[in-house]
Amino acid sequence: MTHPSRRDFLKALGLSATALGVPSLTRAGAAPRKKPNFVFINIDDLGYADIEPFGSVLNRTPNLNRMATEGRKLTCFYGAPVCSPSRSSLMTGCYPPRAGIPNALFPGNDTGLSAAERALPQLLKEQGYATQCVGKWHLGDQPEFLPTRHGFDHYFGLPYSNDMGPAAEGARSNFGDPLPDPAKIKVDHPPLPWLRDEKVVARVRADEQTTLVARYTDEAVKFLRQNRAKPFFLYLAHSAVHFPLYPGKVFQGKSKNGVYGDWVEEVDWSVGLVLDTVRKLGLSANTLVVFTSDNGGTPRAVNKPLRGFKGSTWEGGVREPTIAWWPGRVPAGASCEAITGMIDVLPTLVTLAGGEVPNDRILDGRDIWPLLVGEPDAKPPHEKFLYFKSHKLEAVRSGPWKLHLAKGELYNLETDIGESTNAARDNPEVVGRLRDLAAEARADLGDGKPGPGCRPPGRVENARPIIDREGNVRPEFGGGRTR
Repeated sequence: MTHPSRRDFLKALGLSATALGVPSLTRAGAAPRKKPNFVFINIDDLGYADIEPFGSVLNRTPNLNRMATEGRKLTCFYGAPVCSPSRSSLMTGCYPPRAGIPNALFPGNDTGLSAAERALPQLLKEQGYATQCVGKWHLGDQPEFLPTRHGFDHYFGLPYSNDMGPAAEGARSNFGDPLPDPAKIKVDHPPLPWLRDEKVVARVRADEQTTLVARYTDEAVKFLRQNRAKPFFLYLAHSAVHFPLYPGKVFQGKSKNGVYGDWVEEVDWSVGLVLDTVRKLGLSANTLVVFTSDNGGTPRAVNKPLRGFKGSTWEGGVREPTIAWWPGRVPAGASCEAITGMIDVLPTLVTLAGGEVPNDRILDGRDIWPLLVGEPDAKPPHEKFLYFKSHKLEAVRSGPWKLHLAKGELYNLETDIGESTNAARDNPEVVGRLRDLAAEARADLGDGKPGPGCRPPGRVENARPIIDREGNVRPEFGGGRTR
């Protein structure tokens, strides 16, 4: 399949393409002449082997192939079992329980990302960065929790997952499938809002779902063009490939992996346009781009060779296919097997930007820039990694060893990445050491309930959905009635 150009694709959707300027590139290998730019691309529910650089034989991802060839794969990069916790780690540099968001949030919840947190975009904004969030937020939908209240200059996207709308409007069925029987829907949601900054600009039904990737991409490209002369942070958080699956019209029926493959391949197209824009604007030599997913893939994805899926603390639920790209700075065609994760993004980017990582609170992440550039004496940043599901500490890892605490199952992830052979009986000293690490973590972050090291989430009174079930938009979000 020949992937469409951005101009052709947006024309098919009734969107305008944007001309791109082309200034000269800085010298390859030279230190950046100004603060570096950052683009963080976060996919939703992508499987570990859903893209070709990580072993896919079903989905064609030529742009991600090129990104990996020109950059570094992070083969042991961790998110969290589900959406909101992973995104809280990205924004705060902390394990989800510490940041007060251990579970997925829903429309109208009274909790969200606390204003007391010093979020990544706030810290970059203090360094003079232009900031924009495009796509899925999922850290609270009340006004106090929105991206624009946490350091983003602008926001364009859905405040939570694309399945959190009415089943009758396509939010609980894939493209091309019949709507589900209302009697079988246990929990239905109010209408799904599309926001620009803090105002509703559309009610998202099935037709709008098919435009998510294209419109997010167009917004991202416009942001890059508009801010080419200043340092910027673009957070592009695709709703794809979360259920329900709604690939754009140009991609429908084009993959050999059904509607899921269609959407994965559209995501690859989007990544290609973003990278091409960075190249054509002459920003490659001063821009770090990271591609990853929030959590593991669902059973419709391919997580091989990992065990498990989204919602679990098996590797397949939390280890993400991740690529770092910065030509001339991050070595081409390289790979890193050290433990890294969402918790490391904040300290890494803030340090690169010349800022100060907050020292008035505990952060769990570390600066992984030495690993990204391949410094010979770079040390693994984490003695341990903690696998939380909600407030429950389910597993702990140190070096190659991972212990599932409930059943005492021990796996060597260097020799048994699929967690298939329990090595606990032959390694009692390792089990003991990992249990000691778990005890330390429980004393800090709790286990089953918050510990003394957990900070409270943001909380508001009289929380309610952005759009009520009758289609009325809250006054704070523009008021009026959706059709």
